[in-house]
Amino acid sequence: MASLPTVLVGNTIKLDSEFKKFSPPLHFEKRKYSTKELEFREAVSLITQGNTTLESSSYVPILQECIDSNSLSGVETIHANIIKTGFGQELFLMTFLVNAYAKCGTMESARKVFDNLPQRNVVTWTSLMSGYVHNLRPELAISVFNEMLEAGGYPTNYTLGIILNACSALYDVNLGKQIHGYIVKYDIQYDTSVGNALCSLYSRCHCFDMTIKAFDRIEDKNLISWTTAISACGINGDSAMGLDMFVKMLAEGLEPNEITLTTVLSLCCTMQDLVMGSQVHSLCIKLGYGSDLHITTSIMYLYLKSGCITAAKKLFDKMNFTNLVTWNAMIAGHAEMTNFSENGLSAYFYGIEALRIYQRMNLSGLKPDLYTFSSLLTVCSSLVAMEQGEQIHAQTIKTGFLSDVVVGTALVNMYSKCGSIDRASKAFVEMYRRTLISWTSMITAFVQNGRPQQALDLFEDMRFVGVRPNTVTFVSVLSACSQVGTVDQAMAYYDMMKNVYNIEPVMDHYACLIDMFVRLGQIDEAFEFIKKTDLKPSEFIWSILVAGCRSQGKLELAFYAAEQLLELKPKDSETYFLLLNMYISAEKWKDVSRVRKMMRDEKIDNKLLDWSWISIKNKVYSFKSGDKKHKSDEVARLLEDLIEKARGIGYRVEKNLETVDEEKEETTASTAHHSEKLAVAFGLLNTSNAAEILVVKSTSMCRDSHNFMKIISTLTSRTITIRDSKRLHKFYDGQCSCGDFGHSLV
Repeated sequence: MASLPTVLVGNTIKLDSEFKKFSPPLHFEKRKYSTKELEFREAVSLITQGNTTLESSSYVPILQECIDSNSLSGVETIHANIIKTGFGQELFLMTFLVNAYAKCGTMESARKVFDNLPQRNVVTWTSLMSGYVHNLRPELAISVFNEMLEAGGYPTNYTLGIILNACSALYDVNLGKQIHGYIVKYDIQYDTSVGNALCSLYSRCHCFDMTIKAFDRIEDKNLISWTTAISACGINGDSAMGLDMFVKMLAEGLEPNEITLTTVLSLCCTMQDLVMGSQVHSLCIKLGYGSDLHITTSIMYLYLKSGCITAAKKLFDKMNFTNLVTWNAMIAGHAEMTNFSENGLSAYFYGIEALRIYQRMNLSGLKPDLYTFSSLLTVCSSLVAMEQGEQIHAQTIKTGFLSDVVVGTALVNMYSKCGSIDRASKAFVEMYRRTLISWTSMITAFVQNGRPQQALDLFEDMRFVGVRPNTVTFVSVLSACSQVGTVDQAMAYYDMMKNVYNIEPVMDHYACLIDMFVRLGQIDEAFEFIKKTDLKPSEFIWSILVAGCRSQGKLELAFYAAEQLLELKPKDSETYFLLLNMYISAEKWKDVSRVRKMMRDEKIDNKLLDWSWISIKNKVYSFKSGDKKHKSDEVARLLEDLIEKARGIGYRVEKNLETVDEEKEETTASTAHHSEKLAVAFGLLNTSNAAEILVVKSTSMCRDSHNFMKIISTLTSRTITIRDSKRLHKFYDGQCSCGDFGHSLV
């Protein structure tokens, strides 16, 4: 959800009170007219025909009508008449003319009028500055401000507010601080408009402490003051403080407007605070904003992010008017749910629903934008739905959004996660512009698809063209070193990260290095590295060590790592099953009982939900382990035939823990087929001989299934890609892209 845009106070100067002093009704020679009696065009027509004689101040309301209707031709007509009637030397009138040209977007004419003035006052200077800020030329506004100071002019509060807005637009906090110093010198930081402008500047420049200090100094805080401060909390990552400020604002008796409410709903969305969000929703209805499109979209997105899909759909279906932002919110909300769902099955259905919503949007006649495509490609990545991803790719070309760096990066990620590294690479090469995220995505893609050396080569290319790597980039680089198995190179990059780029290592960096030592069978070196760096390993690192020690027969170290892992009280159900497998194999029944009790205490399911999905011709098919509906059909027959052929070339079924009989304290090895075996068999039956099989699995692959898929890829001459809960496995000609290593393959 996009956060509230920074609130800028007074992009145009408030000169109404000044001008009203000199704004009597129009006076004509033959009869008197008021602006209420004359339509705008009639007034201009009378002036053009020369049938009227006006006082200089009588032009002001007509010029105001020109501003309100954005009539540049009207301003030019009035300007010509002013010159003709000899009022061109009237400072007040010509100042208003500068303002009129600026508001109509013609700063060249505004500047020309300004330059021809025989004299100027602070209102005139401020009008020109305001015009430049209004027309997105803040640097020229600052230049005019400097001219005014050099000419001996003194800025008013309004002038300072305009210049602070110019600093905000340029993110020039240093100049803003100089203006702030001037404000403090003349003791006007307590003024509402000046204080609001200071809050906006510091918020936009991410000087959060200065924002709050400027806000606190405002004596008469208005709605803009509060909204700016609340928005600043969101921009600077303190949503809780923003919500507290909103409550204080209400206690002060101020009534929020639609901008304030949208900001607060954005904070609720960030925190996923459904309780507060529901209360704000009720307040919106009470204040008459229940049908406001922006507010309704914000509420809908809050419900989506909080998992209240039914409430979000209900709100969406009741909307009298929708726009692209609304549809994008629905699509993005479902796309995000694919990443935050409790299980893979729910995630898959959310992804499918996102694609259906997109189809409905197309039928409504709305055209997608880059945010639509980015969300859809994220969904295709999660579903490993390359067919749909290719269709979205074609639409990005057709609509012209392929050149956008966000869409291009999303394409790289989609093809990578679908196991098509060549297409991912092609999408990367064809990008017109690349950012750090683009480079990092492609490096990660090579790593995930088992091409670590290409990842390292690309990293060097990135450094060569001057792109500075970040924390995430080095995670992929160290992961590539782990796959290649080059300890010296990995440690060199590790040192480079710390000493050259001043990046402090995080847990993911350490995990990559531990993974490397374990892959190489250097268990002792892994523990030595932990000791040397004074590292407190995460759940993930200890699980790597448990699996690695066990697979290499170092059971004492495996049990030690298991104890450390249990102390962290892991939340991942697969971690517990890994430990159960190990303890049961060693007949450590007391430990088995202890792990079971922890699972009950942590409310971990006593059975893994083994589901797999495959998408064929835009239709999704799901399978679960031991599904009875496949026991006697064609899928089961093909699978049994493949198993027999595999056995003929050395395959042996390895039993893995599925359930545990708590009374007998022994394992019950399931003879049922794992879900990915059923999904692959179904794919072999329902696709052409050359088609790649793409499967998503809710849990990690076991060693048995992994060995089976390698053999099947040889028997069928097919490429089989399976993305499990931990990594991507691409099987071809008896090999796997993961290098036959995974802490879950035990």
